[in-house]
Amino acid sequence: QVQLMESGGGSVQSGGSLRLSCAVSISTSNANCMGWFRQAPGKEREGVAAIDRDDNPTYADSVKGRITIFRDNANSTLYLQMNGLKPEDTAMYYCAMAPQWVRLRPSDYNTWGQGTQVTVSS
Repeated sequence: QVQLMESGGGSVQSGGSLRLSCAVSISTSNANCMGWFRQAPGKEREGVAAIDRDDNPTYADSVKGRITIFRDNANSTLYLQMNGLKPEDTAMYYCAMAPQWVRLRPSDYNTWGQGTQVTVSS
C-alpha cells in the first residue's frame, strides 16, 4: 500500500513563502499523476497543482505564477513551492496520487496523505 506523508506547512505572513514536501513510500519515477490539493474550513477540497509522468505541470488559475510543483525521483518526494502567499491560501494541504493522468479532479485520486496545515496572516 502506497503511503504519502506531507510536511513543511506552517504559519507565515502575507507575501511569504513555504515549500511543502510529500514523501512517497514507492518510487515516484513511474507515477502517472501526482497532485496537491487544499481544503479550507467549510469549503470543498480543490486542486492546486498536478504533475504528470513527464513532469508537465497543471495549475489552478488561483495559484498560477505563485506556485510550482516539482518532484525529486531520487528521493521519491513531491514538492510544492509556494511564493507570494495570500490569506486565501490558508488551508490544509494534501498530496495525492492517481493511477492515470486526471489533472485536478480530487475524486479521481485514490491515494492521499494526512495533510499539512498552511496559515497565512494578513
